Amino acid sequence: MIGNLKDSTPLRDFFHRINFRKGRVSAITATARKLAVIIWNMIVKGVAYHNPEGYLYLDQKRKLGLVKRMRKQIDKYGLTNQDLQIPEIQ
Repeated sequence: MIGNLKDSTPLRDFFHRINFRKGRVSAITATARKLAVIIWNMIVKGVAYHNPEGYLYLDQKRKLGLVKRMRKQIDKYGLTNQDLQIPEIQ
């Protein structure tokens, strides 16, 4: 049912990612487990469910890691925008 949704939701996107990597049966099992954990936390712990917005895909995480490493190197060597020939943003 979740895999057939037209609108993009975090659970539907999760289902499609797993379906692409491991197949439909594994995607159904993984999504059912994810739903069970969400419902368990709502009932037992009384935690309200919040739809995760802004989920970062692996390529986005890599970009953020690259930017972090680059900033660290720039700080390490004490470089400025003039050294890097970066125009000032106004």
